[in-house]
Amino acid sequence: MSITVYGIKNCDTMKKARAWLDEHAVAYAFHDYKAEGIDAARLARWIDTVGWEPLLNRAGTTFRKLPDADKQGLDATKASALMLAQPSMIKRPVVEYPGGLLVGFAPERFARALL
Repeated sequence: MSITVYGIKNCDTMKKARAWLDEHAVAYAFHDYKAEGIDAARLARWIDTVGWEPLLNRAGTTFRKLPDADKQGLDATKASALMLAQPSMIKRPVVEYPGGLLVGFAPERFARALL
């Protein structure tokens, strides 16, 4: 099974998710979208799959520091532009696996999808 984990290397949630994957011997490739970015086509597929709301990390520092005007009137187009410009606004981790996509770390969801 080909699994790719997208996130930021030093994020605490990412560290938990990667530790869980390692403990359960789940092989994966890691894509650090803070260092490597994220392409528009991939982000568009994610939005088509789960919607933009679960992908946008509103609780993160990057989003909270945005001017109020950038936070108003959010829709898929505006949220996508924000996440492409600053990938750290994408919730972590995003896990692509055959037949699905996981957003955020929850051990029970990971177990159902990946074990």
